[in-house]
Amino acid sequence: MTGPDKAAAVTLDSGRRRRRRRPRTGSARGVPLPLLLPALAGLAFLLLPLLALLVRAPWRSLPEQLTSAQVWEALRLSLVCATAATALSLVIGVPLAWLLARADFPGRGLVRALVTLPLVLPPVVGGVALLLALGRNGVVGQWLDTWFGITLPFTTAGVILAETFVAMPFLVISVEGTLRAADPRYEEAATTLGASRFTAFRRVTLPLIMPGIAAGSVLAWARALGEFGATITFAGNFPGRTQTMPLAVYLALQNDPAAAIALSLVLLAVSIAVLAGLRDRWMTTS
Repeated sequence: MTGPDKAAAVTLDSGRRRRRRRPRTGSARGVPLPLLLPALAGLAFLLLPLLALLVRAPWRSLPEQLTSAQVWEALRLSLVCATAATALSLVIGVPLAWLLARADFPGRGLVRALVTLPLVLPPVVGGVALLLALGRNGVVGQWLDTWFGITLPFTTAGVILAETFVAMPFLVISVEGTLRAADPRYEEAATTLGASRFTAFRRVTLPLIMPGIAAGSVLAWARALGEFGATITFAGNFPGRTQTMPLAVYLALQNDPAAAIALSLVLLAVSIAVLAGLRDRWMTTS
């Protein structure tokens, strides 16, 4: 064996030995019992309600329940409003995320806290705030009604605004995190070559952060689809106009529990589809 071949063989063998000696980090062996038992209890606590929903589901009458006109109307309205809320979140949320990630201005931390406030604010409180701001006698809503004849509460547009209010922070957080991870030198290189800041954002930054925008859009859409508190407070519960799937579940639970379970299964299936779509981004380990 020649000198270079011998050196390569030694290097390969040493690399194999290092890989064999590397400790396994994902093994479940040796888990302390005081940690294992609470972990299993937490897993059971999260899975038990979902299993109960599947066990008590009226599987025989499920096709009949899901083919009713009320269910399809609520589902159609939910899909339309959630999609419109996501589109609105993209239009105003992506620039807001860029501002928080790239611009340096006084009070940026306070602005970021206010943007994320709807994540922890009770949805009913958000609905009351929207009503006081955009209602017919609201701070801005009274002028919209007087000058333009626009009334937002208890309309389909009100549903979209309520869902946007609670869902847009998910998009902003996702896109801001992706922007902070992206190297700003690409934008700087584009501007030094004569591109404007907006052109650099559109042609360079936007393709780089597209995975974060996609993930944030899916999360925002799923959050909008499941919104209840702000919607019923600001838009009401009118079939065909503002009654979305969560509101239909709440109404059916009082009169027809089987229909409520059927509607809940639809929302559960959508949630599982969202998690499956985000699996490659958030649910894989390195």
